[in-house]
Amino acid sequence: MEIKPIKTEADYEGALKEIEQLWGASYGSPEGDKLDVLVTLVEAYEEKHYPIPPPDPIEAILHYMENQGLSEQDLESYLGSHLYVSEVLNRQRGLSLDMIRKLHMELGIPADILVQPYILQAT
Repeated sequence: MEIKPIKTEADYEGALKEIEQLWGASYGSPEGDKLDVLVTLVEAYEEKHYPIPPPDPIEAILHYMENQGLSEQDLESYLGSHLYVSEVLNRQRGLSLDMIRKLHMELGIPADILVQPYILQAT
């Protein structure tokens, strides 16, 4: 099993092709081990060269709502009145520290995402 670091885009493309060929290899087999190592190398390369920025706070809240089947009314206990929920989700009101704490502690939305700055719409 010859595996080398991924240093260039050509190395990256080659590793992706090899992963495609090895896909479905049995866990613990030599091919499966090679696949595991290549995937780890590709992930490290992608993290460095193609970072994915975290979502902004409102995108994160909307995503969580969709995944958990929550309505705007369900957010009232975390954000305040129906008006506050609507204003926050429409980017007309920023999240307060208290709102961030509640969304993080009670819904599990990562605080490091919720505290990011984001653009508010002019009213």
